[in-house]
Amino acid sequence: MKPVWIVDDDQSMRWVLEKALARVAMTAVCFASANDVLEALESDAPSVLVTDIRMPGINGLELLQRIKQAHPNLPVIVMTAFTDLDSTVAAFQKGAFDYLPKPFDINTAIALIQRAAQAAGDQPADTERQDVVAGDPAMMMQSSSPAMQEVFRAIGRLAASSVTVLITGESGTGKELIARALHTHSHRSTGPFIALNAAAIPKDLLEAELFGHERGAFTGATQQRLGRFEEARGGTLFLDEIGDMPFELQTRLLRVLSEGSFYRVGGSHAIKADVRIVAATHQPLEQRVAQGLFREDLFHRLNVIRLRLPALRERKDDIPGLVQLFLQNSARELGVPMRRLTPAALRLMLAFDYPGNIRQLENLCQWLTVMSSSQLIDAKDLPPEIRLLQDKAEPPLAATEQESGVTDSAARWTALLAREVEASLTRNEPAVMATFNREFERILLTSALKYSRGYRKEAAQRLGIGRNTLARKCTELSLDEITSKR
Repeated sequence: MKPVWIVDDDQSMRWVLEKALARVAMTAVCFASANDVLEALESDAPSVLVTDIRMPGINGLELLQRIKQAHPNLPVIVMTAFTDLDSTVAAFQKGAFDYLPKPFDINTAIALIQRAAQAAGDQPADTERQDVVAGDPAMMMQSSSPAMQEVFRAIGRLAASSVTVLITGESGTGKELIARALHTHSHRSTGPFIALNAAAIPKDLLEAELFGHERGAFTGATQQRLGRFEEARGGTLFLDEIGDMPFELQTRLLRVLSEGSFYRVGGSHAIKADVRIVAATHQPLEQRVAQGLFREDLFHRLNVIRLRLPALRERKDDIPGLVQLFLQNSARELGVPMRRLTPAALRLMLAFDYPGNIRQLENLCQWLTVMSSSQLIDAKDLPPEIRLLQDKAEPPLAATEQESGVTDSAARWTALLAREVEASLTRNEPAVMATFNREFERILLTSALKYSRGYRKEAAQRLGIGRNTLARKCTELSLDEITSKR
């Protein structure tokens, strides 16, 4: 088998992948820049190419595009620490085999490379697609959550398709934002994006809103009016809260999806429906079907591709970035200096579960901008529902020990850890092991660096790891600011 080529300006990343591939009997050839790879491709080719996106000179996406022009069947895996939607979609549109967000589990990365090697020769050329259309709110479309990464991948794969998509998730998780992203990154992006909330329009008016009406169709219809299906012609029609659509209107929608045409209210001529349907709901549609509240045949028509958006409590690593974005937006709208959170305030905000999800977090940031008397927001400045978390923090250690029967200090913290893991599993949180491993490393490194007054060499020695390993982990965990790099 031909070797795997790894392109990354980070020497430590190249070394880790090379050693990991060697353990599964795969040979790796490493390159520090895209120019070196392009030169090597003139005389040879790998079984799989793994490239970073952000590199000096030619970046990974440009490299991917050039490779696909000359070697359309070569599997290319794109990796980056900048997990944003535009990069993900662009990678898929330019023909990437898959997308690997950093930091990644090395076993997952190797399994992906092995799968790409097995599929070598099966990937079709894909050089006709256009670059991604910009315009999404950048921070809203960034996430390190595995569940959101799957959503980003799906948007990339759906870019060339007009297939119907059903978006599910709790209220406030950003379903319309994802629907707009599906439209923006589709070949219908030059057409209109029309949104209709089925729960917000009275039952008697919803039919006319969807399909329009002819003049004189009913009392008050003094002129012809186009419905949302016609307004969205050539683009995307987003039907929000589809689970609340009246049953009799579901029949008309099903006929449109089946026949591809509809009639205006009071009309006699069929009108072609040239739209892509993206529907969304926070309701469990399977349950509503079982209760006779939603048509089963319509459910199957809509449920061609389903995207589940995780609740904000399932993606808490994204909260700091979202808070910064929302505080910036609120300050700009109100014409005041941007507020900042103390570490104690941010810890409490991270601990809150946000039943209203992203919408609740955005409203909270606006409340802080308006109500805070200082630019620096401390825990005491937070709203009462979040401040209560301080009072509900861990019980006194003595009480915990007495309750659990644990007195040894080492056993004590492992018992607390076990309780936290059990709570995460009970909440069905994704990637529990990765989340706790990351926090465990963050605590170890932070404590060691504080003890050694920021000296990396001393901290590495006390932890029993190499200085390069500590430096790499500091970068991955954003701890560089507390080190002296000596």
